[in-house]
Amino acid sequence: MEKRMQSLNAQAPLLPGDHQEDYNLKDTSPQLGERWPNGGTFGGRGWMNGGDRFTSTYDLVEQMFYLYVRVVKAKELPPGSLTGSCDPYVEVKLGNYKGRTKHFDRKSNPEWNQVFAFSKDRVQSSLLEVFVKDKEMAGRDDYVGRVVFDLNEVPTRVPPDSPLAPQWYRLQDRRGEGKVRGEVMLAVWMGTQADEAFTEAWHADAASVHGDGVFNIRSKVYVSPKLWYLRVNVIEAQDVVANDRSRLPDVFVKAQIGNQVLRTKICPTRTPNPLWNEDLVFVTAEPFEEQLLITVEDRVHPSKEDVLGKISLPLNEFEKRLDHHPVNSRWFNLEKYGFGVMEGDRRKELKFSSRIHMRVCLEGGYHVLDESTMYISDQRPTAKQLWKQPVGILEVGILGAQGLLPMKMKDGRGSTDAYCVAKYGQKWVRTRTIMETFNPRWNEQYTWEVYDPCTVITLGVFDNSHLGGNSGGGSNAGRDARIGKVRIRLSTLEAHRTYTHSYPLLVLHPHGLKKMGELQLAIRFTTLSLANMIYIYGQPLLPKMHYLHPFTVNQVDNLRYQAMNIVARRLGRAEPPLRKEVVEYMLDVDSHMWSMRRSKANFFRIMSLVSGMVAIGQWFGSVCYWKNPITSVLVHILFLILVWYPELILPTLCFYMFLVGLWNYRYRPRYPPHMDTKLSWAESVNPDELDEEFDTFPTCRPHDVVRMRYDRLRSVAGRIQTVVGDIATQGERFESLLGWRDPRATSLFIVFCVCAAVVLYATPFRVVALVGGLYYLRHPRFRSKLPSVPSSFFKRLPARTDSLL
Repeated sequence: MEKRMQSLNAQAPLLPGDHQEDYNLKDTSPQLGERWPNGGTFGGRGWMNGGDRFTSTYDLVEQMFYLYVRVVKAKELPPGSLTGSCDPYVEVKLGNYKGRTKHFDRKSNPEWNQVFAFSKDRVQSSLLEVFVKDKEMAGRDDYVGRVVFDLNEVPTRVPPDSPLAPQWYRLQDRRGEGKVRGEVMLAVWMGTQADEAFTEAWHADAASVHGDGVFNIRSKVYVSPKLWYLRVNVIEAQDVVANDRSRLPDVFVKAQIGNQVLRTKICPTRTPNPLWNEDLVFVTAEPFEEQLLITVEDRVHPSKEDVLGKISLPLNEFEKRLDHHPVNSRWFNLEKYGFGVMEGDRRKELKFSSRIHMRVCLEGGYHVLDESTMYISDQRPTAKQLWKQPVGILEVGILGAQGLLPMKMKDGRGSTDAYCVAKYGQKWVRTRTIMETFNPRWNEQYTWEVYDPCTVITLGVFDNSHLGGNSGGGSNAGRDARIGKVRIRLSTLEAHRTYTHSYPLLVLHPHGLKKMGELQLAIRFTTLSLANMIYIYGQPLLPKMHYLHPFTVNQVDNLRYQAMNIVARRLGRAEPPLRKEVVEYMLDVDSHMWSMRRSKANFFRIMSLVSGMVAIGQWFGSVCYWKNPITSVLVHILFLILVWYPELILPTLCFYMFLVGLWNYRYRPRYPPHMDTKLSWAESVNPDELDEEFDTFPTCRPHDVVRMRYDRLRSVAGRIQTVVGDIATQGERFESLLGWRDPRATSLFIVFCVCAAVVLYATPFRVVALVGGLYYLRHPRFRSKLPSVPSSFFKRLPARTDSLL
């Protein structure tokens, strides 16, 4: 085995430069929170003169100042000298930056209600000019009038202050020497990114974006559709007659919702009254747009099936089940296939019809999985009646990124238009797109309610490829490119502490591992109730229905795939759309695919765990061989004491783990986990393995036999890879008991060890053995299908899966 590992290592190519420190997490010191210094850039009375203010909810981001201009409407604008009408629009100018509203045809009292935002860092003028112009079809636009503002006089507005009321301003002529006909309603103020107008504002750094591309650069909050499992229990059918009356049918039932199609097995006996009693489970989302289509079909030939009857049912009429108690079954009349209005008298045909007996319900007690269970961010059941109270608040400040690589060519040079997406629970957030920069600064803050600390928030950075044209991306067939992803498990965060780190954005390409830049975040996890937090650690990871009526492994995989498709389709219909490639990357759509690199990573995870046991064996061998006489004497004395007083074995073991846990507290992790290139085996992967990992499924190899065998091997190896990873996960959870990776879990465990040591010391060993033996041998009547508290606690412990690419 060692020779094999050495050969694998020898085949691995070294990356250019091999800068190991580039892949590490870095501490940052951003200037977070509000800062309103006395005296502004343009004088003491100016836009930054806010005095001492309390910190707002935007205390996890660096404060960014903007000059906001809201253009509401105009009235009594004069007609043009040439056309005799007015096609007005407004141009807002601050130094070299210009923003303009849309124009109206032949309207002297237009309403725009548009907001413009100019970053304070880029302001090079002390005057703000607002021009009202008349658009001409040819030649220069006519000048109607203007309003000029001195930035020294602009007021400051900070939420939760009420919005600034717009005012009417009389238009001045070009030289500012007199008034002209017409007025414009404006509001001008100085604020920060906490202002409500920030998300809808036109930003000066996006002046090159036109048309529907403007909507694709704004920051937005999305909500995942409410997903349900639909369980169709097909019981039996009556009076099913084959098209060929001379034979009895081989009958099965096919159910379809949208593009999801499931079918029962063929009834083993040929009979007009077949019996199945099979469950078919689908994923559907509110609002229910599709219908459940049931068809009863006859297998006439292996390649031919006749439809004997069908029925279409709306999903709204089905009962919603919240627990394991079955709902009432119903008989449904089947329509003959091909029977329509034009085929004669419907009443005569419906005198006799086949029937199907089904039990259909919408499952509200399950959590519909659309994420990998390793990186799940929400575990609540579908039905809101079953939700518990939140146990904490998660606040994330998305500060910015540094050192991003060029993702596309624009005007002959590399360019990146980056935005960040964060997903936790049912809430997705998307920052605004920062145009043409490799060091974007978003400084946007978002908040989530936390119902379970053993969950993961996922953040991804993407390059926006839908910025031009009036088709809103229809003319741009490009996909938003992946720049990198970060995952953070909440249970690894200390409560009420603010984490400010720069996370490396690592992506594996067909030619190797590449660092795409760094993402700067500020994160704070606040607990609302310590008692509820402790209680959560003893609860099952998923809702009860997952244990009372569990799904098979194949069902879980298929249902998750359907759920991901529904979420991607619904979010892709939002405005602006959160595109399919973004949703799939955030939900780890390809995590189940075979990869030699992942298999090697999981193998070495197990080897690292086994190496600890080997080290203990080597230490014990050195004791036996008296390589260190003092240690050997102490071990012999301890051994004799435990043999002479066996009741001290368990208390000693628990107390020893308590001491180890306290000792390891000095070396506890001080930062959240991040992508570990060594653990992922990404630094030394060879080109052949990368070619295999990025190969399509099924493979694109030319030979048909090789394709069939290769796909079969990859499918089986993918299952083995998952099992190996699960074994490694269990071992790493044991390590995390005393490793302070989850500070709350380790605290609970060492407190339990102290209490157990005291109880076991005071209780005779025979009593402990008797109670434990009787407990494990108890009758099934006294057993529950739900996992025990120790089992639930263990499954909530973090593993190193969070650091896997």
